[in-house]
Amino acid sequence: MPNKNLILALMMITSFITPFMGASVNIALPQIGAEFSIGALTMSWVTMSFLLSTAVFPVPFGKLADQYGRVRIFIIGSLILAAATLACALSTSIGLLITARFVQGLGGAMMFSTNTAIVTSAFPPQERGKAIGLNVTAVYLGLSAAPVLGGFLTQTFGWRSLFYIVLALALFVAITTKLVIRTDWKQEYPQPFDRKGAFLYILSMFAFVYGFSGLPDWTNIFLAFAGILGIGYFVTIEKSSSFPVLDVKLLFNNRLFAFSNLAALINYATTYAITFILSLYLQYIKGLSPADTGIILVIQPILMAITASLSGRLSDKYSPGLIASTGLGVICLGLGLLLFLDSGTSHAYLTVCLVILGTGFGLFSSPNTSAIMGSVEKKDLGIASAMVATMRNTGQMISMGIATLLIHIFIGQAKISPANYDRFMETLPITFSIFIALSMVGIWASLTRNGKKI
Repeated sequence: MPNKNLILALMMITSFITPFMGASVNIALPQIGAEFSIGALTMSWVTMSFLLSTAVFPVPFGKLADQYGRVRIFIIGSLILAAATLACALSTSIGLLITARFVQGLGGAMMFSTNTAIVTSAFPPQERGKAIGLNVTAVYLGLSAAPVLGGFLTQTFGWRSLFYIVLALALFVAITTKLVIRTDWKQEYPQPFDRKGAFLYILSMFAFVYGFSGLPDWTNIFLAFAGILGIGYFVTIEKSSSFPVLDVKLLFNNRLFAFSNLAALINYATTYAITFILSLYLQYIKGLSPADTGIILVIQPILMAITASLSGRLSDKYSPGLIASTGLGVICLGLGLLLFLDSGTSHAYLTVCLVILGTGFGLFSSPNTSAIMGSVEKKDLGIASAMVATMRNTGQMISMGIATLLIHIFIGQAKISPANYDRFMETLPITFSIFIALSMVGIWASLTRNGKKI
């Protein structure tokens, strides 16, 4: 049995990679847009293509990981992510870049669906909250490094340099994991894989997430609606399946599992696009460079990293639901302050908003993840880890969908320029108001996860 702390260290590197890449790319979007002469909506697909595949694929890969080995699926995913990252760095057109980002997300989904399960498998229950807290802290360290390091690299060496950094880290993780983790965790007697259920799930999720991201176009409205119907049908057939790709009974019979996942979905739906929106705001409206934008935006993830480690340890001793619900309330306060953002807002005011948001997110994430992973049996840890990833990435996709929908309504396909700065600013209070309303639903879900208010 390999050293559990070594396993945690490798998983923390993985947890660092993806948020670093995502947040760095957000900082680099204006430079990417300028190189390929694209508008804000096309620009957003550099982010959303990655989120699309990471939202669609974790559940099938989580099931495969439970059956055939979580470490095996993790390593394969690391190699796919590395290859796609190289393709991103070498892209000569926006189409190639967006396609490579989608494949990157496929590899990321294999890593997301196993990362938390591997950590949970390696640590005893009494240390789970601390280990998950450290793993979540690595996510926020990636977010913290991204604005500053990503802004510096983008400004000094160009946006392609971001992908070379991620490539080196992904290869290191894949090779080291193969060499040092000689054991694996999987079901003793693998069940038949539900190919039909997996195909229906992937098709339905793809239709919903892709359709939602393209609203209000009528074709995308149809796709989103068809996706919802497909997911409903998937749930119906999985209920009666002997070997379901997703044991939906967990959602119907395990209230803690279901409501903790719902709270996670809503939380990411209300927070992820904040960095995207503020990156555009600071660079276009305030005229800041990518590096200076990064210095301001780094405040939020630094607070996330500090708070997540603390909240993870606290969740081993106190109610994870209570701590997570408090975090959602703090996030709601931060979003309320962002309603007053305008072209003359001081950097000090924005800093206060980011401190509050970072604290709230750090309070929520570790305890909520610990609650999800602690609510299932060992045999279901892979699918539970996959659900954590699915809720996170679907929520992020919904968040980006809401932001880009409003940009589409107010600006259309045009590039963001001084001629439409006022229209862009009109989207901000509407976006943040929607996020606040969703946060209130998230607080309700978090408080009632045990069948009664905590």
